[in-house]
Amino acid sequence: MELTVAITGASGAIYAHRTLIHLAASGIIERINLIMSDAALTVARVELGADLREVDNRKIQEWIGIPRDVKLIRLHRLDNLAAPPASGSHMQEGMIIVPCSMGTLGAIASGAGTNLIHRAADVTLKEGRKLVIVPRESPYNTIHLENMLRLAHAGARILPASPGFYHRPQSIAEMVDHLVFRILDQFSVPHSQATQWKGEKMSEPVVTVEGD
Repeated sequence: MELTVAITGASGAIYAHRTLIHLAASGIIERINLIMSDAALTVARVELGADLREVDNRKIQEWIGIPRDVKLIRLHRLDNLAAPPASGSHMQEGMIIVPCSMGTLGAIASGAGTNLIHRAADVTLKEGRKLVIVPRESPYNTIHLENMLRLAHAGARILPASPGFYHRPQSIAEMVDHLVFRILDQFSVPHSQATQWKGEKMSEPVVTVEGD
């Protein structure tokens, strides 16, 4: 399976980091086309302490714990509109934008994109492939909500960065993984089942017979 993953400058770089880690560990991903905005590099440094200056495939793979000799990540420049994800004839399963800033969301919703993230998302939609958008903003204003609705009508899956707590997470990583596993579910990518709801066994009702 081949996927495109885009990382924008919205807060929540940890969601992108864990998504890449779990995609790499799944065993079914052959290639990840990675696109990062300049703001995404800044947020990764501020939030995670990741020094991704002069970023390249090797540095990204070290960041997510992949050996140098494994050819999994293919990093594309944001201004490279000739990269494979910019063409509908390049076959892949779809695209994940995690986290997605409201600026990127608006550009995609308007169809007036100016960089490779916008173009790749537009191609994903026009080819009828899965586009999973993970917006990270709070609160949403009317423009944000209308742009999300427009993209949902166009076929995108809007998956907000809203982790659940029913699995009783004991760490930030466990909380983040809950959301990441929901992202992976959209592409049937295997992962740990730890955060899946198994149901709750209800106790049998006590039946009282009159006269007892």
